[in-house]
Amino acid sequence: MTQPLFLTPVFQERIWGGTALRDQFGYDIPSEHTGECWAISGHQNGPSIVENGPYKGKTIIELWDNHRELFGGLEGKVFPLLTKILDANADLSVQVHPDDEYANIHENGELGKTECWYIIDCKEGAEMIYGHNAGSKEEFADMIEKGEWNDLLRRVAIKPGDFFYVPSGTVHALCEGTLVLETQQSSDTTYRVYDYDRKDQNGQTRELHIGKSLDVSTVPHQDAAVEIKEKQKPGVKATTFVETEYFSVYKWDVNGTAQLEQPEPFMLASVIAGEGTLKTAEGIYPIKKGTHFILPSGIGQIEISGEASLIVSHP
Repeated sequence: MTQPLFLTPVFQERIWGGTALRDQFGYDIPSEHTGECWAISGHQNGPSIVENGPYKGKTIIELWDNHRELFGGLEGKVFPLLTKILDANADLSVQVHPDDEYANIHENGELGKTECWYIIDCKEGAEMIYGHNAGSKEEFADMIEKGEWNDLLRRVAIKPGDFFYVPSGTVHALCEGTLVLETQQSSDTTYRVYDYDRKDQNGQTRELHIGKSLDVSTVPHQDAAVEIKEKQKPGVKATTFVETEYFSVYKWDVNGTAQLEQPEPFMLASVIAGEGTLKTAEGIYPIKKGTHFILPSGIGQIEISGEASLIVSHP
């Protein structure tokens, strides 16, 4: 029988990271500058490890390569999605990501990076950079060269519970005081447009990628249309944030006992608040804030009891 796959996250230190992953989620983080929790990852730069059942100790990469039946036989060289929690203790660099075609050619066969953000928490008055004001590639390049960042970059006010879809080609940056769950294509390719002239601990500025940024940025900027839909079922409010060619992302707010189906090749789930139990035909498993798991192919109906909020996705 099929069990859920519970996962041990991988942590990445970043110049802009902090301690929110420890303070809010109770994780044992490597340093006071921990920026990213790779919660559900089949990427070579930080694969998650299974904590339970017959595949305990295996990475998602190993399961994808050798047990594709767990993922409904879905095709593809690499596990397609990556779930992260990001602690933006300081501003992230202003950046842009390539699409599949550009990344395949220029980044050694890597996937492109379309992503989306659910704002778990943020400070009062927090913002993010989403898009730009240039009307043409020439104007875009000119404003970058002249350092006209205040005129070029679009700032958007954010609050907890907001959702943003960020297709490849979108100029963007999380800003200070933001905690985000990110669902993205499994890619680690980022082109930095601007990094506030920051220096690292060795006094070096970080590399910028202006040429590639100019290649891949969408000009003029286009806001991605997001049509959020809510459905109330017994014990759960199910919110659909986005359904795209890369991924679909939902939120399940469970209050009581909810009967839910897993009709997809597989689903990824991250508990971002509360606690409860996950019941399948195989058994009952405790879940709490900071738990991440995969519901593999063939798991069928599940039952979640308690009071908990989960972000769920599938390819």
